[in-house]
Amino acid sequence: MTSKTPPTASFQNHHTATTTDATAATDASSLSPSDNSIKNKLEIEAPPPEESSEEKTRKMASKPTSSAASFRLFLLTLMVVQNSSVVLLGRYTRSSSGKSEMYVVNHLILTTEFMKLVFSAILEYSVTKGQLIKSIKENIIDVPLDFLRILVPSLLYLVQNTLLYVALSNLSAPLFQVTYQTKVLTTALVSVVMLNRRYSLKQWVCLFFLGIGVAVVLLGESHANQSSEETEEADADAEEKEESDKPEQSLSIGLVSVFIACLSSALAGVYFEKVLKKSTKNEFGKERPPVSVWMRNFQLAFFSVVIAIGQYTTLSGDEAEKPFLFGFNSTVWVLCLLQAGGGLLVAAVIKYADNVLKGLATGVSVIVSSACAVILFGTALGVQFLAGAFIILASVYFFANDLPTCLAGKESGSKKEDIEMKPLVLPK
Repeated sequence: MTSKTPPTASFQNHHTATTTDATAATDASSLSPSDNSIKNKLEIEAPPPEESSEEKTRKMASKPTSSAASFRLFLLTLMVVQNSSVVLLGRYTRSSSGKSEMYVVNHLILTTEFMKLVFSAILEYSVTKGQLIKSIKENIIDVPLDFLRILVPSLLYLVQNTLLYVALSNLSAPLFQVTYQTKVLTTALVSVVMLNRRYSLKQWVCLFFLGIGVAVVLLGESHANQSSEETEEADADAEEKEESDKPEQSLSIGLVSVFIACLSSALAGVYFEKVLKKSTKNEFGKERPPVSVWMRNFQLAFFSVVIAIGQYTTLSGDEAEKPFLFGFNSTVWVLCLLQAGGGLLVAAVIKYADNVLKGLATGVSVIVSSACAVILFGTALGVQFLAGAFIILASVYFFANDLPTCLAGKESGSKKEDIEMKPLVLPK
């Protein structure tokens, strides 16, 4: 904010500057030639006047460095690659193998969460400059109740990740990507209930059109699914022997899994946000410094590993007979690394980027994964799907970002509360 100088102070400053300039001119005229050369030399060697901190900050904000822009572009590229690759590889690994050769989802989640635990510990060790044990003592051992609160979102995230692979087993990659954007609607509704958050009229309109877009996509997909079933019914007997080991796909199971996963993501994300914003106290009743994002990820991964181990002991049927890491090939290991690194990437984007970057990454990743699905899997995309996908992506983007100036009018400069966008697959 620019401070206005009072008229009196301005006159005094002008008067003082005029008097000083006049005195300096008189003194300069009375100096000898040698004195003048010394004076000129001193003026040349004199350092420039120091800028205030406000002026430096204003100049830095008005002139962003090319390195910062390059880093934001690098983050955008990583988000697009990670989000698209996880969906495509997840769909490929769940549809290319037979039931007898397919890996168990619990093994994948357990491996992924253990990788997250290791990665988070390494980053916390780096941030605390080697004080990982001290950080664990201060944030886990000394405050067990605060640590146990992370158990709730860990359980919800585990349910979400399990259901996502069920959905990928029954839905095409484009349909999964588009319908999974419903998490924005569920997160908004849960935020209103749990956090008493208020949304603007523009955001409610975006949520309404988001629901319309999902309905358009689902209606088109149901018609396409019925027509494909009628077309393939004649060849079903001939291909029954060849595809008897292939997993059966169900549109209804896939959609129910996506919507329950969206609800789990919303509950976990809002609860986790509530935990992060709630201040904690030590044993003396004093406020503790905020817990780092890497330590929170470490806590989430720890509970996820414990819950996944408990789930592993309760497996039954064919999954119980398969040894640990059964069916893990190079593609599945790459999928584990992408999943584990996704949470860390989201943390970096939250710290160094904004909602504009996340909205762009969401839209671009849906487009990239849909195009790759058409090329790799031969997925057919109808006009109704494309229209619904456009409505959904536009609603998701403008829910968290300003409308164009030509559409926003006077409300374009109004203040709004930024809504945290969750990642496509892993919201950690």
